[in-house]
Amino acid sequence: MRRLPVMEWMRALAWRGAGAVLAALLVLGAPWWGPRLLSHLSYFQLRRVEIDGRRYVSARELVARMRVDTGMSIWTDLAAIERRVASDPQVQSVTIGRKLPGTLVVHITENLPVAFVPGRGGLHAVDADGGVLPIDPTRVSLDLPVLTAPDTGLLVLLARLRDRFPGLFDRISTVRRAPPDDLTFWLTPTTAGGAGGRASSAESRSTPLVVLALPGVSAHRFADILPVERDLARRHARVTELDLRYRDQVIARLQ
Repeated sequence: MRRLPVMEWMRALAWRGAGAVLAALLVLGAPWWGPRLLSHLSYFQLRRVEIDGRRYVSARELVARMRVDTGMSIWTDLAAIERRVASDPQVQSVTIGRKLPGTLVVHITENLPVAFVPGRGGLHAVDADGGVLPIDPTRVSLDLPVLTAPDTGLLVLLARLRDRFPGLFDRISTVRRAPPDDLTFWLTPTTAGGAGGRASSAESRSTPLVVLALPGVSAHRFADILPVERDLARRHARVTELDLRYRDQVIARLQ
């Protein structure tokens, strides 16, 4: 039997792979039995799993939920695998696609944490619906506002601030309801605004900015504090409290 030179052998292998991909595309245009036929070809055995959209959820746990191995074909039923991945409480939605010849691509949207609430064993990260997420804050770096309880209204507000004003959301350290039902927020002052542009970073951290608001305050109304902070910074005024409880006004209390 004639032995092929290395280059000819590589060329033959490449043509065989290209032929398999072309055959796959042709069979996919066939009726329901097309993918079932391809699943018997070793060329399409699973070699790799790619995960897109992951932030906090463990890649290892996602793959474990998929229950896949290198002995299976990528033409297996993906809907069944999607349901298993979607059972993870950190996964909001999932779609899985194929990348020929042997890769499954998992696209996920996570339930992102919006706050810490106290619970058994310490603080727990929760999503906008108040669901406890299986994120260990001792292993994953999280900087979230702390609530005294899983308050649905506050969680929705924080989720909207995170999506629309992420810089402002990142500054919120604590939120509490105060009698009769007003809201009190503690924020890290901006470098320029909260400390008049002259305080050291240590000073800024030790003097949080207090923001008072009415129940039901919207994210855009809360963001009204931003131009006020900028104006006070220009005047080198040191603000300790901003009050949003007055209609269309932001009342500043200075130190």
